Amino acid sequence: MGITAQQVKALREKTGVGMMDCKKALVQCDGDEEASVAYLREKGLATAQKKSGRATSEGWIGFAAADNLTAATIIELKCETDFVAKNEKFQKTLQSIADDLNKNQAATSAPVEFSEELTTQFTPTVNELITVLGENTQLGRFCKLAVEGPGIIGSYIHANGKIGVLVALETESEAGAQKDALKVTAKDIAMQIAATNPACLVPADLPQDVIAKEKEIYLNQAKEEGKPENIAEKIVIGRLNKYYKEVCLTEQPFIKDDSKSIKALVKETSKALGENIKVTGFCRMALGEA
Repeated sequence: MGITAQQVKALREKTGVGMMDCKKALVQCDGDEEASVAYLREKGLATAQKKSGRATSEGWIGFAAADNLTAATIIELKCETDFVAKNEKFQKTLQSIADDLNKNQAATSAPVEFSEELTTQFTPTVNELITVLGENTQLGRFCKLAVEGPGIIGSYIHANGKIGVLVALETESEAGAQKDALKVTAKDIAMQIAATNPACLVPADLPQDVIAKEKEIYLNQAKEEGKPENIAEKIVIGRLNKYYKEVCLTEQPFIKDDSKSIKALVKETSKALGENIKVTGFCRMALGEA
């Protein structure tokens, strides 16, 4: 039977697949649009299997948030080239998956791999992307943060989509959570995390064996410098506090004003809002990291 240009156009608009592939599908399926969609999906699976061994060193970190900012999700979608990562269909697919995860998944607190169930759920979507854009595309990881009471999730996606950050700030009231000052501070802290990649939130979160090892190193250094024991102990405390400023978010100097720490920034915002603010967690995800 003859396939009209209108049929081809309609199938392309529905699937996003190229005109020639749409025409072939319609010919193969005797003009049946639904059968043609299924045919293209099957072809997408075959294409995905052929391309599955190709390296996915590029991609994008996507983001979705609840309207009131009480929950937000970042997601990694990987592909072969930066050109495809910037493609409109790639970006729309990334946004769709992020929205679904933010709406339907529980908070994870840290980046996690997609479960087998979630991978199966999104496989048709990813395979369609592979068929249309011609590159191996893979789900990476995702992270969802949420606040249980009043508060918001701040976020920051680096301009090239290579780093994504979420940070949870809790307040005493719903009114405080929706004030612009809190949103500004949340964004600033998220940018801080993107730039400095802290290991933990506060010193108490560091494993005791890590702290013990650092103390041992500093003590040995002080002894090699010939410091007496009482002075060596003070040196250890000073150097340990310096270490905390490097790896613990609340102790770090604020990148926009290094005369104050993140802890001091939070206190300033608390004073401005007239209520206590607490940073309760964060998540940083860089494209392609283990």
